Amino acid sequence: MRITRFTAAPSYAPPLHTGVDCRRLQGHEAGPTQQFWVGHSVYQPGAQASASPTLEETVYTVLSGEVVVVASGREETLRALDSVHLPRGTLRSVENRSAQPASILVTIAMPSNLRSRAEEPRASTPAAALAASENERPTP
Repeated sequence: MRITRFTAAPSYAPPLHTGVDCRRLQGHEAGPTQQFWVGHSVYQPGAQASASPTLEETVYTVLSGEVVVVASGREETLRALDSVHLPRGTLRSVENRSAQPASILVTIAMPSNLRSRAEEPRASTPAAALAASENERPTP
C-alpha cells in the first residue's frame, strides 16, 4: 500500500490550464502506477483548460462546485459527483463559469509506452491472494 497525503502531493502545471491548481495524488512523481495516474484539480472561478485533445483515456469526477465541459460538439455542466469519460484524442475544454471554486478528481490512463509490460498475476479471490502471500514468505 502506498499513501499520498494531500499536503505532500506534488503540484504540476499541465499545458493550456489557467487558474487551475493541480496536484498529483498517484502516479508519475507521486509514485509508480501501472495503468493510470490520479490528480486533483481546483478550478478557481474563471479558470479553464483550453481546448486540446486528451492524450489518453480520461475521467473527470467533480467533487465540489461545477465546471462546464465541452467535447464532441456537446456542452455539459458537471456538478458534485458527476463524471465524464473522454476517450483518447477527444478535443475537450473545461471551464469554471461559476463564482465558486470547483474541485475535480482526474484519472488518466498511462501512455502505452509507460505502462508496465509485465503485470503481476492477480489472485482471483481473497483466499487465493492469501495463499499467494503465504507462498512468498521466507521459510524459517
